[in-house]
Amino acid sequence: MGADMDPVLVTGATGFVGRNLCPYLVERGHRVRALVRRTSDHGFLDGLGVEKAWGDLRDSGAVAAAVEGCRAVIHVGAVFRFWGRREEFWATNVEGTRNVLEAARRAGVGRFVHISTIAVVGKPPAEGLITEETPCRPQDAYQESKLEAERLVMRSGQEWGLPVIVLRPGAIYGPWSRYAFNRLFVEDPLRGLAFRVHGGRHITFPVFVRDVAWAAEAALTRGRPGQVYNICGPCMTHREVGEVLEHLIGRRIRWIPAPAWGMVALAWGWTALSRWTGREPHYPIGLYPYVFYDWRVSTEKARRELGYEPTPLEEGLRETLEWYRSQG
Repeated sequence: MGADMDPVLVTGATGFVGRNLCPYLVERGHRVRALVRRTSDHGFLDGLGVEKAWGDLRDSGAVAAAVEGCRAVIHVGAVFRFWGRREEFWATNVEGTRNVLEAARRAGVGRFVHISTIAVVGKPPAEGLITEETPCRPQDAYQESKLEAERLVMRSGQEWGLPVIVLRPGAIYGPWSRYAFNRLFVEDPLRGLAFRVHGGRHITFPVFVRDVAWAAEAALTRGRPGQVYNICGPCMTHREVGEVLEHLIGRRIRWIPAPAWGMVALAWGWTALSRWTGREPHYPIGLYPYVFYDWRVSTEKARRELGYEPTPLEEGLRETLEWYRSQG
């Protein structure tokens, strides 16, 4: 079998991005192998003809077996939450990435695409755009773990010659998620939890999940090894996102002006309570950077080198709403 017919391994295949990425790769003619846990919702992969490799990112042996014979790896698998224990983030996002990199080195894969996040920047600069060169100052355990994973990836390229590429998506939205951007900007407002701080003037950085899938596939052939690329849609204010949603549903939403101090106090209290409940609060304090900071992101490098063109928010939100309706 020729090298072009060897599979591409996708980690995190049953998660939000993976659920959109696997069908996209199959449509594009790639053979796909997915690293999946037996306890995950993996049935949809059967209809796609995706080969399953059983295992967990934290199991180096299972990871090595999954990577063997693959021509490329798209490493999506990670723990993403606004709340959680540092050890949990580190075990999967850092040590799991280390396992995949080591397996990729031994297998001699021709390309390693790592899905990170623009959030590794931590606190956006007060002026100007976030570029791939913006200094990173992580604000929480999740961001720290993702930045450390990036460093491992880059070091693997420098020390082992592994052809690595890092993609940093913005706030991902689209079908197959009820968390993060989808919940805050679509689901909660439609359920009557339409809270808005500072009049909706803060700037968010949405990216349609299919654009992330497109960028991952493009990076396999067009990305320059050793490079980082921001993948983001048009950045816009919370108010502007709400206006697009209202236009799509054909009615006005009753937005609730929420005092910033009140929301922060609620988040701190809820987060403190979660130590006893063991459950993530609806508004954890980890949401703070995404709600109270202005995320102005440049995708000029991805446009220039990958040919990236983001999906307009109205188009992406329309598909997201259709998915919500299909789920009842």
